[in-house]
Amino acid sequence: MRLLWWIAAILAVPPGPLLSQAAQPMPAAQLVREVVYNELHDHGVHGYWRYWIERSSPKGMCHEDQVETAEGPVTRLSLLDGRPPSPEVQQLEQARLTRLLTSPQEQARHRQEYADDEKRIGRIVTLLPDAFLYEYAGDENGSYRLHFRPNPAYPAHSIEARIFHAMSGDLWVNIRTKRLARLDGHLEENVDFGFGILGRLRKGGWFRLQRTQASATDWKTERLEVHMTGRAMLFKTIARETSELRGGFVSVPGSMNLAQAMALLDQTDASNGSINPGGSGLHRPASSASRRGQKCQTCPEIEQKAAIKD
Repeated sequence: MRLLWWIAAILAVPPGPLLSQAAQPMPAAQLVREVVYNELHDHGVHGYWRYWIERSSPKGMCHEDQVETAEGPVTRLSLLDGRPPSPEVQQLEQARLTRLLTSPQEQARHRQEYADDEKRIGRIVTLLPDAFLYEYAGDENGSYRLHFRPNPAYPAHSIEARIFHAMSGDLWVNIRTKRLARLDGHLEENVDFGFGILGRLRKGGWFRLQRTQASATDWKTERLEVHMTGRAMLFKTIARETSELRGGFVSVPGSMNLAQAMALLDQTDASNGSINPGGSGLHRPASSASRRGQKCQTCPEIEQKAAIKD
C-alpha cells in the first residue's frame, strides 16, 4: 500500500451503462463515505501478508518477494530479467538486509518511513468523499461503478490534495463488502507547483489501481499502472512509466519481526519463486520479459534498493 496510494492521487476509463434508479443502493456520495470508513477501519486491523511483486518499466523488469510486518515490510530481490541476480547484486542485497537487521538507526528509519506511509494512506483515502462528485455508472463483476469528477467547492490546499483534485475517472465498489475494488483516473489539467516554476504534472497522465480480496477483511493491490509526465525545476523532464503486478498472497503471523520475516524469505527458491519444502505455498509466474525473450536493463528501483546506504 505504500507508494500505491500516493500514486493513486494522480490519474481514466470510459463510463459504463447507467444503473436504474431502483438498482442504486443509496446516494453515491453516501456509498463512498461508507467505503472510506470500511477502508480506514479495516486497514487499522489488517493482517500481514507475504507475496511476490513484478515491476516493469521502459528501463527494466524485476521480481521481488515481500513479507509485511508491524515494523514495515521486508523485501528481497529475486529475479532480474527473468533470471537470478548476479553474485554482485546478491551481495549488495544481502548487505542491505543485514544492515536493516543489525542497525538500530536503520530500523528506526525503516519504522518511520512505514509510519509516514500509513499516515499518507489515511490522508488520501479521507479525501475521497469530499474532493469529488460521484454518480452511478453501472455495475460490473459484483461491483458498483461510480464515475467521479472534481468537486469545485472542495478547497485543495496540500500538494496531495491538489494532485488528487485534478483527476476524474471511475471507482469500483465491491457490492458485498463495500470495499474499494478498482480505481481508474486521469489528470484533467496541468498541476503546477510554485506557479509552474518548481514543477508541473501534465494533463493526460493516467493510472489504474486494481485490488483483490485476500481474506474476509483484507483487500490487497494486485495491479498498478502509472503513466505520467511532467517537468521539474530547471526544465528537467520527469516521467514515470511503470506496471506492477502482485500475487501469491499468503497470510503470515502479525507478531512476526524483521528477523523472522527475513528467515521466511530465505525459504524462497529465487530461481523459480516457489517455496522450499516446509514453507508456505507461493508461486510466481515466469517474467513477461523472459516469456518474450527480451533483454531488459536493471530496474532503477532495484539499483536504489541494492545500494548500501552510508
